Amino acid sequence: MKILVVDDHVLIREALRGLFKELKPDATVLEAPDAAQTMQLLANQPDIALVLLDLSLPDRDGLALLAEVRERYPSISVVVLSGFPDRANVVRALEHGALGFIPKSAGREVMTSALNLVFSGGVYIPPEILGSVTSEGTAPSPPSGSAAARPQASPADLGLTGRQVDVLALMMQGNSNKAICRRLELAEPTVKNHVTAILKALGVSNRTEAVLAAAALGWKLDGVQPTVRRS
Repeated sequence: MKILVVDDHVLIREALRGLFKELKPDATVLEAPDAAQTMQLLANQPDIALVLLDLSLPDRDGLALLAEVRERYPSISVVVLSGFPDRANVVRALEHGALGFIPKSAGREVMTSALNLVFSGGVYIPPEILGSVTSEGTAPSPPSGSAAARPQASPADLGLTGRQVDVLALMMQGNSNKAICRRLELAEPTVKNHVTAILKALGVSNRTEAVLAAAALGWKLDGVQPTVRRS
């Protein structure tokens, strides 16, 4: 497994390299201090599995880089590491396809747990954000009957079918509807219907909120079987 750490601070890259040696002893950890070297490494080593990306880079906006990486290399997972874990940044990162958002202020234990969650197929969001973000960045109390008000609910409890769980898993990986169509060999209207059903079941109004709600519920959705057609 190859992991790319993108941060312009040498000490942070070294600390993360040490952390990954503990979590994934067999992993090859690469480093890049800016966007230009990041894209060069990704072009030369397409087998990179995970990018840990700082949003504050010297040569480019981190969110713009995140969007390009997700578009050009959709199979590569990207987790944001940022010193600015406000709700707006978290939402924007998820909307651009990040699989998680880890604050730089997080302690070693929190960061270890966050990365383990990502490795196991989950999405890590700062606890203060989970279940409380709307598209406007506000934090209302969850309505009774919504997924956020049922912390022990499973996908089946909320009425999600197996194929809807597959769609949600790919949504949590930052895939667009068209990408989900290709992965699951489904027509786009069918995927749209599944997304609509997922939003309704979770009691949310958009894809970003759906990812946040699923993360808040602690769902680890993996094992998508793209060759098995079911609607």
